[in-house]
Amino acid sequence: MIKARVLKAPEIEKAPATLTEPQVDQVLEAARTARDRLLLTVLVEGGLRIGEALGLRREDMHLLPDSTHLGCRTRGAHLHVRPRQDNENGARAKAGRHRMVPVTQGAVHRYRDHLTEREQVTAAADCDYVFVNLVGGVMGRPMTYSNAKQVIERIGNRCGLRARPHMMRHTAATQWIRSGVAPDVVQTLLGHRSSASTAVYLHAQDDDLRAAVDRLAPEITR
Repeated sequence: MIKARVLKAPEIEKAPATLTEPQVDQVLEAARTARDRLLLTVLVEGGLRIGEALGLRREDMHLLPDSTHLGCRTRGAHLHVRPRQDNENGARAKAGRHRMVPVTQGAVHRYRDHLTEREQVTAAADCDYVFVNLVGGVMGRPMTYSNAKQVIERIGNRCGLRARPHMMRHTAATQWIRSGVAPDVVQTLLGHRSSASTAVYLHAQDDDLRAAVDRLAPEITR
């Protein structure tokens, strides 16, 4: 008889830090450029990793109701996360595989605002990356992780919040789960290979526990 060890997945002790809906509105309002508003939007509404966002090319943005003219059969506004090994800024798509992520009309409008803003940066004319530096010696070149992290941290500081790029992804996933989106759909949106990676967002919060008890508690009459 062969004895085998039973491997147990580590218990999730604490849900990841996220922003509330009012805080999301606050950081979007505090962004000072169309580029920064778009970056926050694809992170907090699309759940992208920062490396995935920084690796986006303009050809990945399919924002019309019908993209068949681009050779894409997916309907509605969406973007494509594509793993590339030659990104000038070192950005990486961690999952290493392609996925499609729907985007809201708000994101579409912010992308258009960003394109208008980019037109003022002559050095960005030949750059196919979505997110580029708008000022400084690297103006017109793709944003790096360090650039993006500093931008998001500064926006958070203006709001009196601790904001980090990955916190935006956590926020998107948590809001989907709390809104009743099926875990397998959330897993696909996030690009997780395993459901175990998505399980962290199923962690109940204090408000969830209170609501569950109150929902089933009998009414007390006096």
